[in-house]
Amino acid sequence: MTRKNYLNTEYSFTLPTGLVDAQNRIHRQGIMRLATAKDEIIVQKHRSVQENPAYSFLVMLSQVITRIGSLNSVNLDLLETLVLRDISYLKEFYNRVNQQGNAHIPTQCPHCNNQFVVELDLAGEL
Repeated sequence: MTRKNYLNTEYSFTLPTGLVDAQNRIHRQGIMRLATAKDEIIVQKHRSVQENPAYSFLVMLSQVITRIGSLNSVNLDLLETLVLRDISYLKEFYNRVNQQGNAHIPTQCPHCNNQFVVELDLAGEL
């Protein structure tokens, strides 16, 4: 039996506070895909980023977050309403999945020296 290698390109997350929509519903569960070179180009060319470079991360998030709660369209206006706690969480999550490709970290038991992998619990996830 051969093991198939595949690239996981989408990751689930749970926002600590959540996004409140126009109907006052809170959305916490979401999906983020891996960033691409095209995403980076879009960010650099975006009008908001050219006017204010501080928008670059929010524009990137608007590219890579495919869903938050029942919202299948995530845009810059929605992300601007997130509290800083959620933005910090998303920065940490984005960096983890795009730099290492997963939300798992290798560990070793200090008592028996067995090595294993644990899932990283990011702020906001229980």
